[in-house]
Amino acid sequence: MAWNSTSGSSIPDVIEENIGAPVVDRTVSAAWLQTQFNAEGKPKTGVQAQFVEGNWNWAVVNGGGNDLMLGCGCMRCDAVLDNMISADGQSGQIPQFLRQIRSRGTRVIYVGYLRSPNLITPIEHCKSEGDEFEARIAKLAQQEDGITFASMQDVAHPGDPSYFSFDLIHPSRKSSRIIGERVAEIIKNEGL
Repeated sequence: MAWNSTSGSSIPDVIEENIGAPVVDRTVSAAWLQTQFNAEGKPKTGVQAQFVEGNWNWAVVNGGGNDLMLGCGCMRCDAVLDNMISADGQSGQIPQFLRQIRSRGTRVIYVGYLRSPNLITPIEHCKSEGDEFEARIAKLAQQEDGITFASMQDVAHPGDPSYFSFDLIHPSRKSSRIIGERVAEIIKNEGL
C-alpha cells in the first residue's frame, strides 16, 4: 500500500482525500506479513510492527504477497499459508494480528491484491496461492465482526498493463486511486 507514496497518490493518500479525515500512513514497502517477535512478544519486523496501538476508528491492512512470492517462491507454499492463516481462517498470524487490532474496538479492512488477467507478470504463477490466501481471509472476515475483506481481484482489466506499475506487480497510480476509493467507500458506508 506504500506504492506511489512519493507522488502523493498511494492508497492511504487516496483514502484520506476521499473520507475527508486524517489518515496515519505507517506503510513500508517490501514488508512481510510473517513476523518475528521479541522476548516481550512485541513484533520486531513486518506489517505487524507497522501498527501502533491507539484509539483508531479503522485500520487498513494488507500483506502476505511478499511472503508468498519470496518466502516460498510460489511453490510448496502450504506451510507459509498455514503460518499466516489456516484453511478455516481461524488461526495463524493474520487472525491473531487482526484480533489484537479489534480488541480496542478498531474496525479492520483487509485489502486484497490486484490480479493480472491475460498478462504475463512476475506474479502470475502465484495466482492459485493468492486465491487460496484471500479465500482464507474472506472466511475470517465472514466469521468475525468488525473485519471486512475488500477484494481487488476485478480492478485490473484483462490485458491492460496500465493498472500496474513498471514492475507489473504493484499498482499504478490509476489502480491505487481505484483501490483507495473502494476502501474509502467502505469507511464512509460504515461510518467514520
